[in-house]
Amino acid sequence: MTVMTRRTVLAALASSPLWMHNAWAQTTSLKISHQFPGGTINEGDFRDRLCRMFAQEVEKRSKGALKFAIYPGSSLMKTNAQFSAMRKGALDLSLVPLSYAGGEVPEVNIGLMPGLVTSYEQGYGWKNAEVGKELARILGEKGIVVLSWIWQAGGVASRSKPIIEPEDVRGMKVRGGSREMDLILKEAGAAVVTLPSNEIYAAMQTGAMDAALTSSTSLISFRLEEVSKALTTGRGGAYWFMFEPLMMSKAAYDRLPKDQQAILMAVGGELEAFARKSAQADDSAVAAVYQKAGAKVVDLNATTVKKWQAIARTTAWKDYREKNANCAKLLALAEKTL
Repeated sequence: MTVMTRRTVLAALASSPLWMHNAWAQTTSLKISHQFPGGTINEGDFRDRLCRMFAQEVEKRSKGALKFAIYPGSSLMKTNAQFSAMRKGALDLSLVPLSYAGGEVPEVNIGLMPGLVTSYEQGYGWKNAEVGKELARILGEKGIVVLSWIWQAGGVASRSKPIIEPEDVRGMKVRGGSREMDLILKEAGAAVVTLPSNEIYAAMQTGAMDAALTSSTSLISFRLEEVSKALTTGRGGAYWFMFEPLMMSKAAYDRLPKDQQAILMAVGGELEAFARKSAQADDSAVAAVYQKAGAKVVDLNATTVKKWQAIARTTAWKDYREKNANCAKLLALAEKTL
């Protein structure tokens, strides 16, 4: 074969679709979307940091076969569109409060069921308990794979008085964060406001909302101390625990070879310790942030938590149990962990 002929053959191969497909197949690019403020791998909201740590470690272990683009602050799509987009395969990964998808998949509201999870030990125990396995099964059927199980305690930021006892919310406009949280707030006499956590600041600033329940990290990251005069923390006890996992579209997950799937699951699992430590650190840090801003800071005790839990049993838990057979089963399994 002459030199010219060899060059001609190589050029033809290089321009052929098959050659190009094989070259591109070496790297899979995936998009991670979330609603929280962007930062760096070392600084900022720990949920954004976790996504960056996840991306870096997976890329390293896959030797560059998997790469990620991260879109913080709902910059890729609206907050409430993320879960549905993953189910359809239009979004690869998202770290999002699971209960945001409760209108679409009622079962997921167990991820923010008032009084059902009252400690980090209990919440993180779900993953390997019957309730976690059943929840993972249901999510799998809905097109979602959980990579990192993340729980966060929450508190209440208020434009006026501290929210401690159930009667404290009477006559106030309050954001609960899920249908079930809203049910106990209504029972206690509040008017509920429904919106994602990245829209709380504007609503409180304008007076459209008087108080908001959200995670300790969001209480800090969204600078709610600037529009609040009181804070109820989750550091001493809480009836508000949010399941906020890093999830992946099952369609995207299933397209990957087994070794890459194993890397995703391994890294996701390893980062759970970082998430728990960071969430608990924020439970304490939030008090200092609000005190510095001049807000009155209070904690809950076990007796008060039980008052909220008692309301939840007869309202939110009952409503959820009656949704469908899956919900009834999940709630029963979750109650075993109490």
